[in-house]
Amino acid sequence: MLLKTLFYRKWFQEHNINPADIREHEDLRELPIISGKTVRERQPPETEEFEFRCVDWDEIFTIHETSGTSGTPKSFFLTWDDWNRYAEKYARSFVSQNFGTEDKVVVCASYGMNVGANTMTLAAQKIGITIIPEGKCTFPVRIIKNYQPTGIVGSIFKLIRLARRMEKEGINPQESSIKRLITGGESFTEESRAYVEKLWGVPVYNTYGSTEGTMCGECHEKVGLHVPEDLVHLDVYDPQMEDFVAEGDCGRMVLTTLLPPGGKTGTILLNYDTEDTTVVVSREKCPCGRTHMRIMNPQREAETVWVLGSPFNRVDVEKGVFQPENMDYITGEYEAFLYGDEEEVTLRVSMECYDPKKCEHELVQENFLKSFLEYKVALYEAYQDGSFNILFNFTEPEGLEFYKIKGRPKRLVDRR
Repeated sequence: MLLKTLFYRKWFQEHNINPADIREHEDLRELPIISGKTVRERQPPETEEFEFRCVDWDEIFTIHETSGTSGTPKSFFLTWDDWNRYAEKYARSFVSQNFGTEDKVVVCASYGMNVGANTMTLAAQKIGITIIPEGKCTFPVRIIKNYQPTGIVGSIFKLIRLARRMEKEGINPQESSIKRLITGGESFTEESRAYVEKLWGVPVYNTYGSTEGTMCGECHEKVGLHVPEDLVHLDVYDPQMEDFVAEGDCGRMVLTTLLPPGGKTGTILLNYDTEDTTVVVSREKCPCGRTHMRIMNPQREAETVWVLGSPFNRVDVEKGVFQPENMDYITGEYEAFLYGDEEEVTLRVSMECYDPKKCEHELVQENFLKSFLEYKVALYEAYQDGSFNILFNFTEPEGLEFYKIKGRPKRLVDRR
């Protein structure tokens, strides 16, 4: 498969690599890292051909593109073998979250060129789950009433908004037919997960997937996301050190496609840098019985900003928002903006209130600051000396800026 790929044929020659020598984990670590930029530069309009496509067109079953949030969308090609492997990965997550033949699951994920929703649907067929393919969480509440689904797949905020719509129509989410929820599509904090579990009165399970083929899922023990190690190889790399990190250290996830003898794939990747960061939690046997390695909830590096030499992620802001005492006054919807220069920076955090006049502003602010600055020594010192300012803005319902903009809300925006 490798030598059928135009990119790898040239790549092996340039780096003097014999593909037959790549047999073990340590062999992969000797190979160069492939970035998303590399993929984009090896496809039209930059090149005449899709240089990462590794089978003939008549063997390609579907064509996919990434969202393009970090530039030109990357193109990926899937054979029917690929789809079977993708479905197998997700089916394992469903089973480990205690889904079975008696379940009906609403899928609130795109059925477009993203692979997520179709992967879930194929996985459900493998284990006898009934799928309700809504695509969005704005579906009519009658779907819950009429079909009595037992699960929903959606993002944290979609599930919060759905719960509130149900309450407005006189349906208590905690008394509905829903028994489990699955989140995916974006990173979230344990605090926001706990809030959704409280709203619905059911467990919330985490998943992480990508067009490139990761698809890691949390089991019912909720002690990290299982990596399907027989179907994808995952390692953790530090681009600053230009080296792989020690076990337990944070770095970028690097993926390699794994195939059985004779297996076919439309796009093969070696040491592909996802630009998402994680930590290996454990390689020991999980309490659920599975033996595959577990990783922490990945975070998008594109959502990490640097302030006065210190980094923080959008998830750090979200953790401050979703402090338990805050949720009596705010809805959980928020957005944050950075302003300033190299000498002084201001973070403005806007939070949507149920009623701004009844909101305990000082309490919410204190809870946010305590959580946000707790483990950030450099930022705390900058906050103390006035070089890093944090301002708060409390809005009425639908008063945040992103309500006026189409598309997925960008929660942390750097306007420096």
